[in-house]
Amino acid sequence: MFDSITAFLKTASQRQPLVLVLDDLHWADQPSLALLQFVARELNGARLLIIGTYRDMELSRQHPLAEALGELNRERLFQRVLLRGLTQEDVSRFIEMTSGNAAPRGLVEAVHTQTEGNPLFVTEIVRLLVQEGALTPDSDLPSASGTGAVGEGDSWTIRIPEGVREVIGRRLNRLSQRCNEALTVASLIGREFTSSQLDPLIEEMTEDRLFEVLEEALAARVIEEFPQAVGRYQFTHALIQETLTAELSLTRRVRLHARIAETLEAMYGDDADSHAAELAHHFTQAEAALGTDRLAHYCLVAGERALAAYAFDEALNHLSRALVAKHGDTSSPGPEQITDDETAAIFLGLGYAQTVLHQTEHAISSFHRAFDFYASAGNVAKAVEIAGYGHSGELIIGLSDLTRRAMEMVDLDSHDAGQILASHGYALGSTTEGYQDGMAAMERALAISQRESDRVLEARTQANMANIHGFHLRWKECLEIGLLAVEHGAIVDDFQSEMRGRLWVSNSLIAIGEADQAAIHAGLALESAERRHDRLWIDRVLLPMLAVPVAKGDWHSALLTCDRYPHRNALLFKEFIERHQGSAAAGQGQSRLHQVLGLRGTRIGPTWSTALLMAAVTARTSGDLDLLASVESAVIYAASSWSVPLRSGAINLGLAIVATEKGDRDSAKHLYGAIALEKLHLSGIICADRVLGLLAHTSRDLDKAPPHFEDALVLCREAGYRPELAWTCCDYADTLRERDAEGDRAKAISLLDESLAISSELGMRPLMERVLSRREILKA
Repeated sequence: MFDSITAFLKTASQRQPLVLVLDDLHWADQPSLALLQFVARELNGARLLIIGTYRDMELSRQHPLAEALGELNRERLFQRVLLRGLTQEDVSRFIEMTSGNAAPRGLVEAVHTQTEGNPLFVTEIVRLLVQEGALTPDSDLPSASGTGAVGEGDSWTIRIPEGVREVIGRRLNRLSQRCNEALTVASLIGREFTSSQLDPLIEEMTEDRLFEVLEEALAARVIEEFPQAVGRYQFTHALIQETLTAELSLTRRVRLHARIAETLEAMYGDDADSHAAELAHHFTQAEAALGTDRLAHYCLVAGERALAAYAFDEALNHLSRALVAKHGDTSSPGPEQITDDETAAIFLGLGYAQTVLHQTEHAISSFHRAFDFYASAGNVAKAVEIAGYGHSGELIIGLSDLTRRAMEMVDLDSHDAGQILASHGYALGSTTEGYQDGMAAMERALAISQRESDRVLEARTQANMANIHGFHLRWKECLEIGLLAVEHGAIVDDFQSEMRGRLWVSNSLIAIGEADQAAIHAGLALESAERRHDRLWIDRVLLPMLAVPVAKGDWHSALLTCDRYPHRNALLFKEFIERHQGSAAAGQGQSRLHQVLGLRGTRIGPTWSTALLMAAVTARTSGDLDLLASVESAVIYAASSWSVPLRSGAINLGLAIVATEKGDRDSAKHLYGAIALEKLHLSGIICADRVLGLLAHTSRDLDKAPPHFEDALVLCREAGYRPELAWTCCDYADTLRERDAEGDRAKAISLLDESLAISSELGMRPLMERVLSRREILKA
């Protein structure tokens, strides 16, 4: 939907420039703000200007709009214009334009002083004066002002919101009692309401009389009618609705919500589930009167509908409320054993929402609870659905015990078995010893998918296979099967397989030095994840997305991406870049890399091990001994979790940096053999060939180091990995200077010159200082 709206606006603006004005953004809900952020990111090149207005006094740090404004500010297309209060001259002109009469100076001064020029205050007061007839040519203005409209009393010296409500209250008091009663009920229905919703809720009022009171409210501008929707209204300002609601006692409010809930439910009839979110709101407010049975049902339905619409935050809220309705306070883990279908469905929905919102540990717990119920109830379809859900690698591994249990429930050559085997094979392949068994299981899944003509299962299996090839550094196989997963996933519009396929295609292309192609796949994956509001995949795809500009030294583009997507991986890369540049900002606040190294969860994935390597490289780049010590401490913990070569390789590279900086010859010799065997390339961070050269140097085998540095130079020059090239030149020069064979000194100076030229151009101050000190030594 977001994409369609954006495309429509951009297309319309091609024919004629458009200005879109969004008023009262402080009352916008989260989905509306998400749409605004989505459209804003696509404005580049469009002849479209968006103007949004809001009251900054309404915003706290936790307000959704405050977060949205922070996101928009990172787009570099957003400008904030602070609107001061109206001047006294503006107030005078406004009164004249509204009433058609010039106002005495004293009245203008009174309005301006009491409102401080706030347009809402001025508007409400002037409207009240007009309603009271105080601004007609023959009115007695001093007497009118004495009524309190602009007054001499205390009403305009209290805090602004109360003052506005008082003005609104004065306007409401001019309406009939029956009109106020109808509006009070309407305020509980919502900002928008229809006459058909209101009619059965107003006691002893005919349909004709209801339209009369609504016409009265329309004339007073308390409500307004939608021009193309007969019988549909909304309050002209949310504060009017809030003022009416606030005047009700808690008991009266609960009883009214109960009437509204049951009336709307009866009115919607068989279509009630289509209005689940609306009904869930009213049943929540009426819980004390109506209990929780229907509340739980509508919250569950609203949650499932939100999941289908990719509104995952909303889904999590609805489903969490459904769980509370059924089982009370859920600050504890929840019911130990599920005993009914509805609770199982709630936990299943929670698992899906928590997965996408990057709450993997909670998702694993939710899926286990749901699976236990479905397995005990003999619901094979639901058990297979959970066991075969492979949204993320961590989730698949966390559910590996469920895949084994699910296999016992199905025929080993059935279609259901194929869905389970795709995930089961992934879990097996995620260990060093399980590669062959894992690939064999996924080959079986692939054969079943092709036999059953299940294109979705085929694409997901291929994506999982690419993932496991990547885990085991088989980049050629990873690229080939990954491209098939992307192709087939796009044909059947399967987000899961296309995302995983593009991620591993990107990783393999980076590893073999095809950075530009990697950036294309990573960019398409990021756009897809963003459209679905999938935080987990946004964060995951940011790794290759940022690795490419970082590897090429395009700090500006990388930092723009970091600011646009302030997820964990982006924040890590931002610190990585700032440390390479020697930026003062890098020393402000607690290091993100330190924080990640302190996460000692039960599952250490490739993202964590990559962060460890980033920390090690950063520690060497910036000379941060505390960060280096944190890396060493984290590695000791991580050693028990080493498994696939990609993970152990990243950790070994981090260990190698530590050994190099400490001059630990024994560790350097040991790590040299392990890294030479794996030959891992994470070129956005560091090249394995350079690390091998450093290890050979540290272990005092100075003749073994140059060939590795030469290989690193070739890779970096061909791929355009300029920061890594600059560091390789410097480290290679150190080896040559210490070996001091014939020609080494001249080549070392040449390498330092090249390193200085690159680091100067890219603003890599720590490396520049290092190179300059070494040049002085060589030229001494």
